[in-house]
Amino acid sequence: MARAGRASFLAAAGLGLVLLLVGLLFPGGLELRVTPVKGGEPVLVMPMEAGERFTLHYYHSVENAPIWEVHSLDRKGRIYIEEERYLKFGAGMGRMPGVGRMVQRGPYEVIENMHMPTGNFILRVGSPGVDHTVIWRGRRKNLSEVAPHVALRFEAQPVSLLYRLWRLLFPHPATPGARSN
Repeated sequence: MARAGRASFLAAAGLGLVLLLVGLLFPGGLELRVTPVKGGEPVLVMPMEAGERFTLHYYHSVENAPIWEVHSLDRKGRIYIEEERYLKFGAGMGRMPGVGRMVQRGPYEVIENMHMPTGNFILRVGSPGVDHTVIWRGRRKNLSEVAPHVALRFEAQPVSLLYRLWRLLFPHPATPGARSN
């Protein structure tokens, strides 16, 4: 009986080890972190899938007109800008030759189908009123309320299946919709 118990224990331990290795080695998607450039805790953490989009919405500091920048991630965590939408050509806005296609959607000028790599990027967050806001899965996080005038780094990376499962059970406090938000 002791021998059978020991064999069962070793089989269960071996299976546990295999499951742990699978969880560590298999991809679990991506995680986008928005952290202060000078260090500190993330102000926003978003679990994402390759191709999934998030939007950066704000009001242009000169024109006070709304702007939407739609971004995506590839499977390696590289960030791309996919679309820009605004009411009119403002300071610094407009078509970039060879990038995307300019269309009109209602009152908005839209550059769509851009798929232009930005890589990780830094955003100096504006004051309340500029309202730099990240929109993701129908949720909004106004960065101007939590980090006005702070330089924030947007950085994405692949995560393991085990890490992703852990974060499903215990979301990062900076994830929109997490229990502590």
